[in-house]
Amino acid sequence: MIDQISAWLVANWVQTTAAVLGIVYIFLSIKQNILTWPVGLLTSALYIYVFFVSKFYADMALQGYYVVVSFYGWYVWLKGDTQQQARLEVSRTPRHLWLWLLLATVGSFLLIEFVLQHYTDSPIPVGDAITTALSLVATWMLARKYIEHWLIWVFVDALSTGLYAFKGLWPTVVLFSVYTVMAVAGYWQWRKELNDVQVQPVKAAR
Repeated sequence: MIDQISAWLVANWVQTTAAVLGIVYIFLSIKQNILTWPVGLLTSALYIYVFFVSKFYADMALQGYYVVVSFYGWYVWLKGDTQQQARLEVSRTPRHLWLWLLLATVGSFLLIEFVLQHYTDSPIPVGDAITTALSLVATWMLARKYIEHWLIWVFVDALSTGLYAFKGLWPTVVLFSVYTVMAVAGYWQWRKELNDVQVQPVKAAR
């Protein structure tokens, strides 16, 4: 049994390594550690190969997007708020952005689903398109430290777990199961920080 497991891990070392790095990535993002972005970049690079082999083409393209956004998030978290030149803090998504985020999600879904249906042999085009479109938006929200991105990830990760089980990507199934739980934990951790910031007493002017 141990020999079989070892042989499987060796044969699937790229997926296994990506899954381990993915767990490290989500833990770092909960802690708002700057290493979130280089680890996420490496994870995404490995998953480009995994999803290409498994014919999850939208997810493969999504990983390419993650690579680009990793550089953006890395820059923003290092530089801080561009207006106040301070550390970027956790915040709620501004109301005026929700309509644009919704339009971006729907537009991305329709485009991705059309491409998958007509130009690929993707086995689950609708599910693949839904998770990809939502992930595009959620990753950008993470780069801006908008707390609601965790709620989107809870849904995306839970749905992705089922999709990857369908394709037999078991290390990735484990990864996204852990992602789902950690997304809930991440939301509560960021919410606690947000509440702590909001209740800080304001110093009286002298």
